[in-house]
Amino acid sequence: MASNISGIDGAAGPGQVISVGAGRPIQRPQDPVSGGPSADTSKGGSPQQDVQITGTARQLADLDQHVRNLPDVNEQKVAQLRSAIEQGTYQVRPRHVADQLLSLERSLSSLPDKE
Repeated sequence: MASNISGIDGAAGPGQVISVGAGRPIQRPQDPVSGGPSADTSKGGSPQQDVQITGTARQLADLDQHVRNLPDVNEQKVAQLRSAIEQGTYQVRPRHVADQLLSLERSLSSLPDKE
Protein backbone atom coordinates (compact mmCIF):
# COMPACT_ATOMS: atom_id res chain seq x y z
CA MET A 1 0.00 0.00 0.00
CA ALA A 2 1.54 3.29 -1.07
CA SER A 3 1.13 6.45 0.96
CA ASN A 4 1.06 9.81 -0.78
CA ILE A 5 2.74 12.55 1.23
CA SER A 6 2.97 15.97 -0.34
CA GLY A 7 6.52 17.08 -1.08
CA ILE A 8 8.26 13.82 -0.11
CA ASP A 9 8.88 12.77 -3.72
CA GLY A 10 11.20 15.72 -4.27
CA ALA A 11 8.63 17.68 -6.30
CA ALA A 12 9.02 20.77 -4.13
CA GLY A 13 11.79 23.08 -5.24
CA PRO A 14 14.45 24.77 -3.12
CA GLY A 15 13.00 27.05 -0.49
CA GLN A 16 9.45 26.06 -1.46
CA VAL A 17 6.99 25.77 1.41
CA ILE A 18 5.16 22.44 1.44
CA SER A 19 2.29 21.11 3.54
CA VAL A 20 2.67 18.08 5.78
CA GLY A 21 0.73 16.43 8.58
CA ALA A 22 -2.28 18.44 9.63
CA GLY A 23 -1.71 21.14 7.02
CA ARG A 24 1.23 22.72 8.80
CA PRO A 25 3.54 24.44 6.33
CA ILE A 26 7.25 23.72 6.53
CA GLN A 27 10.20 24.95 4.57
CA ARG A 28 12.85 22.58 3.26
CA PRO A 29 16.29 23.17 4.78
CA GLN A 30 18.76 24.95 2.52
CA ASP A 31 22.33 23.83 1.88
CA PRO A 32 24.53 26.76 2.99
CA VAL A 33 27.02 26.15 0.16
CA SER A 34 24.81 25.61 -2.88
CA GLY A 35 21.67 27.40 -1.69
CA GLY A 36 19.67 24.35 -2.77
CA PRO A 37 17.84 21.85 -0.59
CA SER A 38 20.01 19.99 1.92
CA ALA A 39 20.69 16.33 1.14
CA ASP A 40 21.06 13.68 3.82
CA THR A 41 24.49 12.20 3.16
CA SER A 42 24.81 10.42 6.48
CA LYS A 43 24.77 6.93 4.88
CA GLY A 44 27.61 6.31 2.48
CA GLY A 45 28.05 9.88 1.29
CA SER A 46 25.13 9.86 -1.18
CA PRO A 47 21.79 11.63 -0.71
CA GLN A 48 19.04 9.60 0.98
CA GLN A 49 16.14 9.11 -1.49
CA ASP A 50 13.91 6.44 0.10
CA VAL A 51 11.26 7.28 2.66
CA GLN A 52 9.90 4.60 4.96
CA ILE A 53 6.52 5.22 6.57
CA THR A 54 5.68 3.23 9.67
CA GLY A 55 2.34 1.57 10.21
CA THR A 56 1.66 4.02 13.03
CA ALA A 57 2.29 7.02 10.77
CA ARG A 58 0.02 5.53 8.13
CA GLN A 59 -2.69 4.91 10.75
CA LEU A 60 -2.37 8.51 12.00
CA ALA A 61 -2.69 9.81 8.45
CA ASP A 62 -5.81 7.68 7.93
CA LEU A 63 -7.32 8.92 11.20
CA ASP A 64 -6.48 12.51 10.27
CA GLN A 65 -8.28 12.10 6.95
CA HIS A 66 -11.27 10.48 8.65
CA VAL A 67 -11.58 13.40 11.09
CA ARG A 68 -11.29 15.90 8.23
CA ASN A 69 -14.19 14.13 6.49
CA LEU A 70 -16.51 14.40 9.51
CA PRO A 71 -19.12 17.17 9.40
CA ASP A 72 -18.40 20.25 11.50
CA VAL A 73 -21.85 20.05 13.10
CA ASN A 74 -23.81 16.96 14.16
CA GLU A 75 -27.17 18.04 12.69
CA GLN A 76 -29.07 15.16 14.31
CA LYS A 77 -27.81 16.06 17.79
CA VAL A 78 -28.62 19.75 17.22
CA ALA A 79 -32.17 18.84 16.15
CA GLN A 80 -32.65 16.66 19.25
CA LEU A 81 -31.43 19.41 21.58
CA ARG A 82 -33.50 22.09 19.82
CA SER A 83 -36.61 19.93 20.13
CA ALA A 84 -35.98 19.23 23.82
CA ILE A 85 -35.47 22.95 24.55
CA GLU A 86 -38.62 23.92 22.63
CA GLN A 87 -40.66 21.27 24.47
CA GLY A 88 -39.24 22.31 27.83
CA THR A 89 -37.83 18.84 28.52
CA TYR A 90 -34.13 19.73 28.31
CA GLN A 91 -32.49 19.55 31.71
CA VAL A 92 -29.07 20.94 32.53
CA ARG A 93 -27.06 18.55 34.69
CA PRO A 94 -24.67 20.84 36.61
CA ARG A 95 -22.73 17.95 38.16
CA HIS A 96 -22.10 16.42 34.72
CA VAL A 97 -21.02 19.78 33.27
CA ALA A 98 -18.63 20.34 36.20
CA ASP A 99 -17.18 16.83 35.89
CA GLN A 100 -16.56 17.31 32.17
CA LEU A 101 -14.87 20.68 32.76
CA LEU A 102 -12.61 19.16 35.42
CA SER A 103 -11.77 16.25 33.13
CA LEU A 104 -10.83 18.66 30.35
CA GLU A 105 -8.69 20.72 32.73
CA ARG A 106 -6.84 17.61 33.90
CA SER A 107 -6.20 16.54 30.30
CA LEU A 108 -4.89 19.96 29.36
CA SER A 109 -2.67 20.24 32.44
CA SER A 110 -0.84 17.05 31.47
CA LEU A 111 0.32 18.58 28.17
CA PRO A 112 3.85 19.96 28.08
CA ASP A 113 4.24 23.74 28.31
CA LYS A 114 5.22 25.43 25.05
CA GLU A 115 7.44 28.43 25.37
